Amino acid sequence: MLERPISKAGWRRVAFGDVVRKVNDKVDPWDSGLERYVAGEHMDTDDLRIRRWGLIGDDYLGPAFHMRFKPGHVLYGSRRTYLRKVALADFEGITANTTFVLETKDPARLMPDLLPFLMQTEAFHSYSIKHSKGSVNPYINFSDLEAFEFLLPPIQEQARLVEALSASEAIKYAFDAAIDALIATKAATEKEVISRPLNLPEGKPDLAKAKPEDGWRILTGQDLLDFGYLAALQDGNHGSQYPTASELGSVGYPYLSATDITDDGEIDLESCRRIRPERATALRIPPAQTGDIVLSHNATVGRVTRLPEWPTPIVASTSTTYYRCNSENLDPDYLRWFLESSVFKYQLSTIMRQSTRNQVPITTQKRLLFAIPGRELQAELSSLRDKFVLRLKALQARKASAQALQKKILEAALV
Repeated sequence: MLERPISKAGWRRVAFGDVVRKVNDKVDPWDSGLERYVAGEHMDTDDLRIRRWGLIGDDYLGPAFHMRFKPGHVLYGSRRTYLRKVALADFEGITANTTFVLETKDPARLMPDLLPFLMQTEAFHSYSIKHSKGSVNPYINFSDLEAFEFLLPPIQEQARLVEALSASEAIKYAFDAAIDALIATKAATEKEVISRPLNLPEGKPDLAKAKPEDGWRILTGQDLLDFGYLAALQDGNHGSQYPTASELGSVGYPYLSATDITDDGEIDLESCRRIRPERATALRIPPAQTGDIVLSHNATVGRVTRLPEWPTPIVASTSTTYYRCNSENLDPDYLRWFLESSVFKYQLSTIMRQSTRNQVPITTQKRLLFAIPGRELQAELSSLRDKFVLRLKALQARKASAQALQKKILEAALV
């Protein structure tokens, strides 16, 4: 790492175009002998790795996909540069002409390994966003990027920076591997503690064909209401009273939509749009409450969260449904795990395949099947889920610390 402070004596201000070139190696995808292509959706924000790709021949790529890249090239998404998509290629393939393929002009002047880190600095991203053109789908030309200026360290200092930055990158990868392993373990555990006791058909976890062990019940959403497992099962379909866009702002109760819930089930009520209390109380659907389990059911289907402690009511939008458990009969965190499970998500996918729209309305949710064990086992499974969640959050926090350290090095050196 960096054993001694960074000194910028002898550093020279250079333009990006002085030390970096755009590679224009055009090929015919079908005659290139290459197997993989990388599109914008295969690149992740603030992640140098290419984790996904497509196979040439499986999809129609379109005429724009003709730029060859090789291991060591840096790929940069020139459209919507605020997405901060910079990736380091570790295989050969093709990409679209809207993804810049970049390399250093002279490795003795700018080390190739330093280039992707340079392009992750706030200074680079701010410059790229500022000089992008267009409003709907903004883009930047390479000729504009060429004018970006930065301080170029001597080659010896570059080597020190690359060593430190590469080490921090390796730490991030290690945490990613640990997180992936924990998620895989949770999925395997779910299969053992939820799927196995139901004796579901192999490969197709259809609850309609379940043969549950003693102590387990297969109930519909309506059954959960009728038998006292749920105190409420309600979506945010306010009908003719549905709030207009002009009635939603920054003041009042949180107005919860599917997009306010992450794929991981995290929720930030501070960032929700707001609806004024007097308007909220006039809606036909009562607000959600702290502790309710929320399922996104429209457009973005299948996200699950539990509402945290909050000083005001929380108004459900038309894309969310809240499940209010009678805790004597149904543990909310067990229900949350079940809604997250592959068994439940298989039901959702089956429903959506039968429709042209990505939605599972409240009437359908009341017909869906739920696997409910005895109350004591529910508590055990909830505790098990909590252990996974706490461990996952700890790993994510440590990864965030590694990212913060890397950013600190980047901003201290390459601006």
